[in-house]
Amino acid sequence: MNSQPSYQGQCFCGAVRFTVSGEPAAMGYCHCESCRQWSAGPVNAFTLWPPQALEITQGAEHIGHYNKTAQSKRQWCQRCGGHLFTEHPGMDLIDVYAALLPQLTFSPELHVHYQEAMLRITDGLPKWQDVPKEMGGSGINLAE
Repeated sequence: MNSQPSYQGQCFCGAVRFTVSGEPAAMGYCHCESCRQWSAGPVNAFTLWPPQALEITQGAEHIGHYNKTAQSKRQWCQRCGGHLFTEHPGMDLIDVYAALLPQLTFSPELHVHYQEAMLRITDGLPKWQDVPKEMGGSGINLAE
């Protein structure tokens, strides 16, 4: 019997459905220009998972891919245009957008790429210039 929690999500129209199992490696907010443009918002709420935690349960044939950079492989539903995931091969993690996991309690731990922030957030969480050293970044922490 599998005792790991699992969370179900879907695209905007429901054509693509998926499950993530276990717990996310990290949760937080990304302020980079790419995420802002992709999400059409001032900040993107992310949950990062090991790729093996994600299972597409319906509609894999509807998933489109786009690589603006080698660091991010963005995926969406080709039927409705709903955003789904961003693979980060260099970190061996996949971002499942927090808004797509309604059963998951979103507990952000950090802000990344805060030097690009359009919306300043005072919440006491660490604000990384890019990403923490453990994730391949500079490890420079910025003031709120």
